Amino acid sequence: MRLVASDLDGTIMGPDNRISDRTVNAFRKCIDAGIEVVFVTGRPPRWLTPLREQLGHTGTVICSNGAILYDLEAGKVTWSQPLDLDGMFTAAGIIRSLYPAVRFAAETVEGFHLEPGFLESAATELLGAVTPAPLTATLGTDARVVKFLARVEGVHPDEFLGTVQPAVAHLVSTTHSAPAVPLLEMSASGLDKAVTLAEYARSRGILPDEVVAFGDMPNDLRMLGWAGRGYAMASGHPQVLAAAYAVAPPFAEDGVAQVLEDLLREL
Repeated sequence: MRLVASDLDGTIMGPDNRISDRTVNAFRKCIDAGIEVVFVTGRPPRWLTPLREQLGHTGTVICSNGAILYDLEAGKVTWSQPLDLDGMFTAAGIIRSLYPAVRFAAETVEGFHLEPGFLESAATELLGAVTPAPLTATLGTDARVVKFLARVEGVHPDEFLGTVQPAVAHLVSTTHSAPAVPLLEMSASGLDKAVTLAEYARSRGILPDEVVAFGDMPNDLRMLGWAGRGYAMASGHPQVLAAAYAVAPPFAEDGVAQVLEDLLREL
């Protein structure tokens, strides 16, 4: 084991943004043992504060489902892979033809854009200076969109993904990570967590068999399949549980920490 790669939400972090002391200690013991730790998340860089404040992490974080490499210590993006804007808007048209009530948002390297109705008014207020408006009006031709989001009400998240994914597969990579919200996350075609993690590991001379990975949702599937040992959280999505190398105890029982403690004892 030379590298530990972990998702955040639902894997080591709950809705309260807290990481348990046991989990923090397990990651610190990995680092003390010379094992590299990288977090691989759908979150944008601006939502990484818990890693700094609770874990004291200063390394690289793979953000936005593989579209960004972020240096947490320096506080800067070191690499990004934006979507093709023409392809993105073509995908939006296809999705709207399937779900006329859909609303879109776009995460860029610089910030966040959303259409009216994408979020409830109370949630929109939390975004501060972000003013809802059509994306065609707020995104310039040079916008670096790293994650394109689609949301619609009254549809199960798995059904939403199952309908949209094949329809736009020639334009974007599509997944989801919100277990109870019909919210799709789209990246540049061919890009996902696994692709960027594999390149990150290769740059350090680390082989897939030397990687242990943890995740809980469909956006973690390919990452868990790529890693030599990919653990799905017992509290995770059924599709992920069915495909993973092994199952870690649930998030509520500090499942990642339990597995890491066992693996460290084997060193």
